[in-house]
Amino acid sequence: MAQFDPRRQPMRLAPHIFTACAALAVAMLAGRVYQPVRAEVPVAAVSAENISELEAQAIAAAGTPVGMDAPEAIPVQIRKGETFEQAVRRTGIPAEEARAVTQTIANAYDVNELRAGLRFETAIAQPRGGRGGARLIGLTMRTGPASQLTVSRTFDGALRLRAIEEKVTHETVVVRSAVKGSIFATARQSGANAQVIRKATQLFAHKFDLDRDIRASDEFVLVFSQTVTESGRVVESGELLYAELKGHVFYRFKPANSAEAQYFDASGKNMRSTFMRTPLDRARVSSSYGFRQHPISGYRRMHQGIDFAAPTGTPVLAPADGVVVEARRWGGYGNWLRIRHANGLETGYAHLSRYGSGIRAGVRVRQGQVVAYVGSTGASTGPHLHYEIWQNGRRINPSGVKTQEGTILGGADLAAFRAEKTRIDRVILSGGEQRPTTAGGLRRVGT
Repeated sequence: MAQFDPRRQPMRLAPHIFTACAALAVAMLAGRVYQPVRAEVPVAAVSAENISELEAQAIAAAGTPVGMDAPEAIPVQIRKGETFEQAVRRTGIPAEEARAVTQTIANAYDVNELRAGLRFETAIAQPRGGRGGARLIGLTMRTGPASQLTVSRTFDGALRLRAIEEKVTHETVVVRSAVKGSIFATARQSGANAQVIRKATQLFAHKFDLDRDIRASDEFVLVFSQTVTESGRVVESGELLYAELKGHVFYRFKPANSAEAQYFDASGKNMRSTFMRTPLDRARVSSSYGFRQHPISGYRRMHQGIDFAAPTGTPVLAPADGVVVEARRWGGYGNWLRIRHANGLETGYAHLSRYGSGIRAGVRVRQGQVVAYVGSTGASTGPHLHYEIWQNGRRINPSGVKTQEGTILGGADLAAFRAEKTRIDRVILSGGEQRPTTAGGLRRVGT
Protein backbone atom coordinates (compact mmCIF):
# COMPACT_ATOMS: atom_id res chain seq x y z
CA MET A 1 0.00 0.00 0.00
CA ALA A 2 1.32 3.43 -0.84
CA GLN A 3 -1.16 5.37 1.31
CA PHE A 4 0.74 7.68 3.66
CA ASP A 5 0.59 6.78 7.34
CA PRO A 6 3.34 8.38 9.43
CA ARG A 7 2.85 5.82 12.19
CA ARG A 8 3.62 2.89 9.88
CA GLN A 9 6.54 4.19 7.82
CA PRO A 10 9.50 1.74 7.90
CA MET A 11 12.89 2.86 9.15
CA ARG A 12 15.12 3.23 6.09
CA LEU A 13 18.91 3.74 6.11
CA ALA A 14 20.49 5.87 3.40
CA PRO A 15 23.31 3.95 1.64
CA HIS A 16 25.71 6.89 1.86
CA ILE A 17 25.88 6.35 5.63
CA PHE A 18 27.39 2.93 5.00
CA THR A 19 29.68 4.04 2.22
CA ALA A 20 31.15 6.83 4.31
CA CYS A 21 31.67 4.56 7.32
CA ALA A 22 33.08 1.72 5.22
CA ALA A 23 35.51 4.01 3.45
CA LEU A 24 36.60 5.48 6.77
CA ALA A 25 37.12 2.11 8.46
CA VAL A 26 39.21 0.43 5.77
CA ALA A 27 41.26 3.56 5.20
CA MET A 28 41.99 3.98 8.87
CA LEU A 29 43.19 0.40 9.11
CA ALA A 30 45.24 0.97 5.97
CA GLY A 31 46.86 3.92 7.70
CA ARG A 32 49.18 1.42 9.36
CA VAL A 33 50.39 0.15 5.97
CA TYR A 34 52.63 2.43 3.93
CA GLN A 35 52.53 0.80 0.51
CA PRO A 36 52.45 2.61 -2.86
CA VAL A 37 48.96 3.48 -4.08
CA ARG A 38 47.68 1.09 -6.73
CA ALA A 39 44.24 1.00 -8.32
CA GLU A 40 41.87 -1.94 -8.10
CA VAL A 41 38.33 -1.81 -9.39
CA PRO A 42 36.07 -4.54 -8.00
CA VAL A 43 32.53 -3.17 -8.04
CA ALA A 44 30.25 -4.68 -5.43
CA ALA A 45 26.51 -4.27 -5.24
CA VAL A 46 25.25 -4.05 -1.67
CA SER A 47 21.63 -4.81 -0.92
CA ALA A 48 19.61 -2.63 1.42
CA GLU A 49 19.19 -5.60 3.77
CA ASN A 50 22.96 -5.73 4.43
CA ILE A 51 23.54 -2.02 4.95
CA SER A 52 22.74 -1.95 8.68
CA GLU A 53 25.03 -4.91 9.47
CA LEU A 54 27.91 -3.57 7.34
CA GLU A 55 27.59 -0.12 8.84
CA ALA A 56 27.88 -1.54 12.36
CA GLN A 57 30.95 -3.58 11.37
CA ALA A 58 32.61 -0.53 9.79
CA ILE A 59 32.05 1.63 12.87
CA ALA A 60 33.34 -1.11 15.19
CA ALA A 61 36.53 -1.51 13.11
CA ALA A 62 37.32 2.20 12.85
CA GLY A 63 40.53 3.49 14.42
CA THR A 64 42.89 6.45 14.12
CA PRO A 65 45.51 6.18 11.30
CA VAL A 66 49.08 5.96 12.58
CA GLY A 67 50.77 9.34 12.30
CA MET A 68 47.66 11.03 10.95
CA ASP A 69 45.07 13.35 12.43
CA ALA A 70 41.42 12.38 12.39
CA PRO A 71 40.06 12.69 8.82
CA GLU A 72 38.20 15.82 7.85
CA ALA A 73 35.15 15.80 5.57
CA ILE A 74 35.82 18.04 2.57
CA PRO A 75 32.97 18.61 0.09
CA VAL A 76 34.04 19.24 -3.50
CA GLN A 77 32.18 20.63 -6.51
CA ILE A 78 33.62 20.31 -10.00
CA ARG A 79 34.16 23.78 -11.43
CA LYS A 80 33.57 24.93 -15.01
CA GLY A 81 36.45 23.86 -17.22
CA GLU A 82 37.87 21.60 -14.52
CA THR A 83 38.51 17.87 -14.80
CA PHE A 84 37.55 15.41 -12.11
CA GLU A 85 41.22 14.85 -11.26
CA GLN A 86 41.81 18.58 -10.86
CA ALA A 87 38.80 18.80 -8.53
CA VAL A 88 40.18 15.97 -6.40
CA ARG A 89 43.58 17.71 -6.24
CA ARG A 90 41.92 20.71 -4.55
CA THR A 91 41.45 18.57 -1.42
CA GLY A 92 45.24 18.83 -0.88
CA ILE A 93 46.27 15.23 -1.66
CA PRO A 94 49.35 14.56 -3.84
CA ALA A 95 49.01 14.53 -7.64
CA GLU A 96 49.78 10.80 -7.95
CA GLU A 97 47.06 9.94 -5.45
CA ALA A 98 44.48 12.12 -7.25
CA ARG A 99 45.49 10.42 -10.51
CA ALA A 100 45.06 6.96 -8.96
CA VAL A 101 41.58 7.87 -7.68
CA THR A 102 40.59 9.10 -11.14
CA GLN A 103 41.92 5.93 -12.80
CA THR A 104 40.05 3.78 -10.31
CA ILE A 105 36.75 5.46 -11.20
CA ALA A 106 37.60 5.54 -14.93
CA ASN A 107 37.88 1.74 -15.00
CA ALA A 108 34.15 1.50 -14.27
CA TYR A 109 32.64 4.90 -15.19
CA ASP A 110 33.21 7.43 -17.93
CA VAL A 111 34.83 10.31 -16.02
CA ASN A 112 33.94 12.63 -18.93
CA GLU A 113 30.36 12.33 -17.70
CA LEU A 114 31.36 14.00 -14.44
CA ARG A 115 30.34 17.50 -15.46
CA ALA A 116 30.83 20.90 -13.85
CA GLY A 117 28.51 21.33 -10.87
CA LEU A 118 28.72 17.70 -9.72
CA ARG A 119 29.29 17.48 -5.96
CA PHE A 120 31.03 14.72 -4.04
CA GLU A 121 32.34 14.16 -0.52
CA THR A 122 35.90 13.31 0.47
CA ALA A 123 37.53 12.41 3.78
CA ILE A 124 41.11 13.70 4.02
CA ALA A 125 43.60 13.05 6.83
CA GLN A 126 46.49 15.42 7.50
CA PRO A 127 49.88 14.20 8.83
CA ARG A 128 50.66 15.03 12.44
CA GLY A 129 53.33 17.66 12.80
CA GLY A 130 53.00 18.66 9.16
CA ARG A 131 55.40 15.95 7.93
CA GLY A 132 54.38 14.08 4.77
CA GLY A 133 51.41 14.58 2.48
CA ALA A 134 47.67 14.45 3.09
CA ARG A 135 45.92 11.12 2.45
CA LEU A 136 42.60 10.36 0.84
CA ILE A 137 40.62 8.33 3.38
CA GLY A 138 37.50 7.95 1.26
CA LEU A 139 35.38 9.49 -1.49
CA THR A 140 31.61 9.20 -1.90
CA MET A 141 29.73 10.43 -4.97
CA ARG A 142 26.16 10.09 -6.19
CA THR A 143 26.17 8.86 -9.80
CA GLY A 144 22.43 8.72 -10.44
CA PRO A 145 19.04 9.20 -8.80
CA ALA A 146 19.41 5.95 -6.86
CA SER A 147 23.08 5.03 -7.25
CA GLN A 148 26.35 6.14 -5.73
CA LEU A 149 29.95 4.98 -5.42
CA THR A 150 32.66 5.11 -2.81
CA VAL A 151 36.42 4.89 -3.25
CA SER A 152 38.33 3.55 -0.24
CA ARG A 153 41.51 1.67 0.61
CA THR A 154 41.95 -2.04 1.14
CA PHE A 155 44.08 -3.34 4.00
CA ASP A 156 47.21 -3.29 1.82
CA GLY A 157 46.73 0.37 0.90
CA ALA A 158 45.23 -0.14 -2.58
CA LEU A 159 42.19 1.78 -3.83
CA ARG A 160 38.88 0.00 -4.25
CA LEU A 161 35.70 1.16 -5.95
CA ARG A 162 32.41 0.05 -4.48
CA ALA A 163 29.08 0.89 -6.11
CA ILE A 164 25.65 0.81 -4.49
CA GLU A 165 22.39 0.90 -6.39
CA GLU A 166 19.15 1.15 -4.49
CA LYS A 167 15.98 -0.41 -5.74
CA VAL A 168 13.61 2.21 -7.07
CA THR A 169 9.84 2.01 -6.77
CA HIS A 170 7.19 3.93 -8.66
CA GLU A 171 4.39 4.76 -6.24
CA THR A 172 0.88 6.04 -6.72
CA VAL A 173 0.14 7.67 -3.37
CA VAL A 174 -3.29 8.35 -1.91
CA VAL A 175 -3.52 11.13 0.70
CA ARG A 176 -6.85 11.50 2.49
CA SER A 177 -7.22 13.99 5.32
CA ALA A 178 -9.44 16.54 6.98
CA VAL A 179 -8.28 20.16 6.68
CA LYS A 180 -6.32 21.31 9.73
CA GLY A 181 -5.41 24.97 9.39
CA SER A 182 -5.00 25.07 5.60
CA ILE A 183 -5.08 22.60 2.74
CA PHE A 184 -1.45 23.35 1.91
CA ALA A 185 -0.14 22.74 5.44
CA THR A 186 -2.31 19.64 5.95
CA ALA A 187 -1.33 18.07 2.62
CA ARG A 188 2.35 18.81 3.27
CA GLN A 189 2.20 17.09 6.65
CA SER A 190 0.46 14.14 4.98
CA GLY A 191 3.34 13.57 2.55
CA ALA A 192 2.39 15.49 -0.60
CA ASN A 193 5.08 17.64 -2.21
CA ALA A 194 4.73 21.36 -2.93
CA GLN A 195 4.31 20.87 -6.69
CA VAL A 196 1.35 18.52 -6.25
CA ILE A 197 -0.30 20.73 -3.60
CA ARG A 198 0.10 23.84 -5.75
CA LYS A 199 -1.66 22.11 -8.65
CA ALA A 200 -4.45 20.87 -6.39
CA THR A 201 -5.10 24.31 -4.88
CA GLN A 202 -5.20 25.81 -8.37
CA LEU A 203 -7.89 23.27 -9.30
CA PHE A 204 -9.84 23.91 -6.11
CA ALA A 205 -9.65 27.66 -6.78
CA HIS A 206 -11.89 27.10 -9.82
CA LYS A 207 -14.70 26.08 -7.47
CA PHE A 208 -13.95 27.63 -4.09
CA ASP A 209 -12.65 30.69 -2.37
CA LEU A 210 -10.06 28.78 -0.37
CA ASP A 211 -10.19 31.32 2.46
CA ARG A 212 -13.94 31.67 2.96
CA ASP A 213 -15.43 28.43 1.55
CA ILE A 214 -13.18 25.88 3.30
CA ARG A 215 -13.66 24.94 6.94
CA ALA A 216 -11.75 22.78 9.39
CA SER A 217 -12.82 19.12 9.07
CA ASP A 218 -13.61 19.48 5.32
CA GLU A 219 -12.03 16.35 3.81
CA PHE A 220 -9.86 16.30 0.71
CA VAL A 221 -8.22 13.51 -1.29
CA LEU A 222 -5.09 13.75 -3.44
CA VAL A 223 -3.68 11.00 -5.67
CA PHE A 224 -0.24 11.55 -7.17
CA SER A 225 2.71 9.60 -8.53
CA GLN A 226 6.32 9.67 -7.39
CA THR A 227 9.49 7.59 -7.62
CA VAL A 228 11.30 6.70 -4.39
CA THR A 229 14.43 4.79 -3.40
CA GLU A 230 14.67 2.11 -0.72
CA SER A 231 15.94 4.72 1.71
CA GLY A 232 12.75 6.75 1.20
CA ARG A 233 14.28 9.55 -0.87
CA VAL A 234 11.97 10.92 -3.55
CA VAL A 235 13.98 11.03 -6.79
CA GLU A 236 11.15 12.13 -9.07
CA SER A 237 7.90 13.96 -8.33
CA GLY A 238 5.14 12.88 -10.67
CA GLU A 239 1.77 14.27 -11.64
CA LEU A 240 -1.36 14.98 -9.64
CA LEU A 241 -3.76 12.30 -10.93
CA TYR A 242 -6.85 13.08 -8.84
CA ALA A 243 -8.08 15.68 -6.41
CA GLU A 244 -11.31 15.88 -4.43
CA LEU A 245 -12.73 18.52 -2.12
CA LYS A 246 -16.27 18.90 -0.75
CA GLY A 247 -17.78 16.61 -3.40
CA HIS A 248 -15.96 18.15 -6.37
CA VAL A 249 -13.64 15.69 -8.13
CA PHE A 250 -10.86 16.31 -10.66
CA TYR A 251 -9.47 13.44 -12.78
CA ARG A 252 -6.32 14.02 -14.83
CA PHE A 253 -6.69 12.98 -18.49
CA LYS A 254 -5.05 13.94 -21.78
CA PRO A 255 -7.44 13.96 -24.77
CA ALA A 256 -6.02 12.54 -28.02
CA ASN A 257 -5.48 15.87 -29.80
CA SER A 258 -4.67 17.98 -26.75
CA ALA A 259 -1.22 19.46 -26.15
CA GLU A 260 -1.45 18.89 -22.41
CA ALA A 261 -3.40 16.96 -19.81
CA GLN A 262 -6.52 18.53 -18.32
CA TYR A 263 -8.85 17.76 -15.42
CA PHE A 264 -12.40 16.45 -15.72
CA ASP A 265 -15.27 15.58 -13.40
CA ALA A 266 -16.69 12.06 -13.14
CA SER A 267 -18.90 12.56 -16.22
CA GLY A 268 -16.04 13.76 -18.44
CA LYS A 269 -16.75 17.49 -18.22
CA ASN A 270 -13.68 19.73 -18.24
CA MET A 271 -13.39 21.25 -14.77
CA ARG A 272 -11.40 24.25 -15.95
CA SER A 273 -13.64 27.29 -15.54
CA THR A 274 -13.03 30.48 -17.48
CA PHE A 275 -12.02 32.27 -14.28
CA MET A 276 -10.42 31.10 -11.03
CA ARG A 277 -12.13 32.37 -7.89
CA THR A 278 -8.94 33.77 -6.35
CA PRO A 279 -5.46 34.62 -7.70
CA LEU A 280 -3.63 33.15 -4.68
CA ASP A 281 -3.18 29.59 -3.48
CA ARG A 282 -3.10 30.54 0.19
CA ALA A 283 -4.45 33.80 1.60
CA ARG A 284 -7.21 35.29 3.68
CA VAL A 285 -9.44 38.21 2.76
CA SER A 286 -8.36 41.17 4.90
CA SER A 287 -10.63 43.75 3.26
CA SER A 288 -13.67 43.15 1.06
CA TYR A 289 -15.11 45.14 -1.83
CA GLY A 290 -17.23 48.12 -0.69
CA PHE A 291 -17.11 51.19 1.56
CA ARG A 292 -14.58 51.13 4.39
CA GLN A 293 -12.42 53.41 6.51
CA HIS A 294 -9.09 53.69 4.70
CA PRO A 295 -6.27 52.34 6.94
CA ILE A 296 -3.86 55.17 6.02
CA SER A 297 -5.97 58.29 5.26
CA GLY A 298 -8.60 57.45 7.89
CA TYR A 299 -11.42 58.62 5.54
CA ARG A 300 -14.41 56.46 4.69
CA ARG A 301 -14.19 55.67 1.00
CA MET A 302 -15.03 53.03 -1.59
CA HIS A 303 -12.65 50.08 -1.68
CA GLN A 304 -12.85 48.97 -5.30
CA GLY A 305 -11.21 45.60 -4.92
CA ILE A 306 -10.42 42.81 -2.49
CA ASP A 307 -7.32 42.67 -0.27
CA PHE A 308 -5.72 39.31 0.46
CA ALA A 309 -3.31 39.15 3.40
CA ALA A 310 -0.36 36.93 2.50
CA PRO A 311 3.38 36.80 3.19
CA THR A 312 5.78 38.69 0.93
CA GLY A 313 6.80 36.45 -1.95
CA THR A 314 3.53 34.50 -2.16
CA PRO A 315 2.97 33.67 -5.88
CA VAL A 316 0.15 35.54 -7.66
CA LEU A 317 -1.59 33.47 -10.36
CA ALA A 318 -3.33 34.60 -13.53
CA PRO A 319 -7.02 33.67 -12.99
CA ALA A 320 -7.55 33.22 -16.74
CA ASP A 321 -5.68 33.37 -20.05
CA GLY A 322 -4.88 36.90 -21.13
CA VAL A 323 -2.39 39.55 -22.24
CA VAL A 324 -0.37 41.80 -19.91
CA VAL A 325 -1.41 45.43 -20.45
CA GLU A 326 0.72 47.09 -17.74
CA ALA A 327 3.58 46.07 -15.49
CA ARG A 328 4.89 49.26 -13.92
CA ARG A 329 5.07 51.46 -10.85
CA TRP A 330 1.78 53.30 -10.27
CA GLY A 331 1.58 55.77 -7.35
CA GLY A 332 0.08 54.40 -4.15
CA TYR A 333 -0.50 51.04 -5.85
CA GLY A 334 3.27 50.49 -5.86
CA ASN A 335 4.31 47.77 -8.30
CA TRP A 336 1.22 47.33 -10.45
CA LEU A 337 0.12 44.69 -12.96
CA ARG A 338 -2.92 44.69 -15.25
CA ILE A 339 -4.02 41.79 -17.48
CA ARG A 340 -6.70 41.87 -20.23
CA HIS A 341 -8.85 38.74 -20.57
CA ALA A 342 -11.72 37.66 -22.82
CA ASN A 343 -15.30 38.98 -22.60
CA GLY A 344 -14.26 42.54 -21.68
CA LEU A 345 -12.67 41.53 -18.36
CA GLU A 346 -9.42 42.92 -16.95
CA THR A 347 -7.68 42.14 -13.65
CA GLY A 348 -5.34 44.37 -11.63
CA TYR A 349 -2.79 43.55 -8.91
CA ALA A 350 -1.20 46.12 -6.58
CA HIS A 351 1.59 46.39 -3.97
CA LEU A 352 3.62 43.60 -5.65
CA SER A 353 7.15 42.82 -4.49
CA ARG A 354 8.18 41.76 -8.01
CA TYR A 355 6.86 40.36 -11.29
CA GLY A 356 6.94 36.79 -12.57
CA SER A 357 9.62 35.66 -14.99
CA GLY A 358 9.24 37.38 -18.37
CA ILE A 359 6.18 39.40 -17.35
CA ARG A 360 5.99 42.70 -19.25
CA ALA A 361 3.44 44.57 -21.38
CA GLY A 362 2.35 42.59 -24.44
CA VAL A 363 3.19 39.13 -23.04
CA ARG A 364 0.50 36.42 -23.17
CA VAL A 365 -0.18 34.50 -19.94
CA ARG A 366 -2.03 31.27 -19.23
CA GLN A 367 -4.49 30.52 -16.48
CA GLY A 368 -2.65 29.48 -13.31
CA GLN A 369 0.69 30.96 -14.43
CA VAL A 370 2.72 32.81 -11.78
CA VAL A 371 2.62 36.45 -12.91
CA ALA A 372 3.84 38.26 -9.77
CA TYR A 373 4.57 37.98 -6.05
CA VAL A 374 2.87 39.55 -3.04
CA GLY A 375 4.61 42.55 -1.47
CA SER A 376 4.00 45.83 0.32
CA THR A 377 5.08 48.48 -2.18
CA GLY A 378 3.28 51.83 -2.49
CA ALA A 379 0.75 52.97 0.11
CA SER A 380 0.56 49.78 2.13
CA THR A 381 0.51 48.95 5.84
CA GLY A 382 1.88 45.42 5.36
CA PRO A 383 2.27 42.55 2.89
CA HIS A 384 -0.93 41.91 0.95
CA LEU A 385 -2.40 41.75 -2.54
CA HIS A 386 -4.94 44.34 -3.68
CA TYR A 387 -6.98 42.64 -6.44
CA GLU A 388 -9.33 44.43 -8.83
CA ILE A 389 -11.53 43.37 -11.75
CA TRP A 390 -12.91 45.60 -14.50
CA GLN A 391 -15.72 44.68 -16.85
CA ASN A 392 -15.92 46.83 -19.98
CA GLY A 393 -13.82 49.52 -18.29
CA ARG A 394 -15.80 49.64 -15.02
CA ARG A 395 -14.60 48.22 -11.69
CA ILE A 396 -16.80 45.42 -10.35
CA ASN A 397 -16.84 43.20 -7.24
CA PRO A 398 -14.33 40.37 -7.92
CA SER A 399 -16.37 37.90 -5.86
CA GLY A 400 -19.37 38.38 -8.16
CA VAL A 401 -17.71 37.37 -11.44
CA LYS A 402 -19.67 34.63 -13.19
CA THR A 403 -17.65 31.86 -14.85
CA GLN A 404 -18.36 29.24 -17.48
CA GLU A 405 -17.19 25.64 -17.27
CA GLY A 406 -15.47 23.63 -19.98
CA THR A 407 -16.71 21.22 -22.61
CA ILE A 408 -17.69 17.56 -22.20
CA LEU A 409 -15.64 14.74 -23.70
CA GLY A 410 -17.18 12.56 -26.39
CA GLY A 411 -16.47 9.57 -28.63
CA ALA A 412 -13.10 7.84 -28.28
CA ASP A 413 -11.85 10.45 -25.80
CA LEU A 414 -14.78 9.76 -23.48
CA ALA A 415 -14.19 5.99 -23.67
CA ALA A 416 -10.48 6.45 -22.89
CA PHE A 417 -11.32 8.81 -20.04
CA ARG A 418 -13.71 6.28 -18.49
CA ALA A 419 -10.97 3.62 -18.57
CA GLU A 420 -8.50 6.00 -16.87
CA LYS A 421 -11.15 6.98 -14.31
CA THR A 422 -11.74 3.31 -13.49
CA ARG A 423 -8.00 2.79 -12.99
CA ILE A 424 -7.70 5.79 -10.65
CA ASP A 425 -10.80 4.74 -8.71
CA ARG A 426 -9.26 1.30 -8.23
CA VAL A 427 -6.04 2.85 -6.88
CA ILE A 428 -8.03 5.02 -4.44
CA LEU A 429 -9.99 1.98 -3.24
CA SER A 430 -6.83 -0.02 -2.63
CA GLY A 431 -5.13 2.88 -0.84
CA GLY A 432 -2.27 3.24 -3.32
CA GLU A 433 -0.09 1.31 -5.72
CA GLN A 434 3.59 0.34 -6.04
CA ARG A 435 5.62 -1.14 -8.86
CA PRO A 436 9.39 -1.62 -9.19
CA THR A 437 11.21 0.36 -11.84
CA THR A 438 14.78 1.25 -12.79
CA ALA A 439 16.63 4.52 -12.51
CA GLY A 440 19.48 5.58 -14.77
CA GLY A 441 22.83 6.88 -13.60
CA LEU A 442 26.16 7.72 -15.17
CA ARG A 443 27.10 5.76 -18.27
CA ARG A 444 29.50 2.96 -17.47
CA VAL A 445 32.56 2.35 -19.62
CA GLY A 446 31.95 -0.22 -22.33
CA THR A 447 28.14 -0.01 -22.31
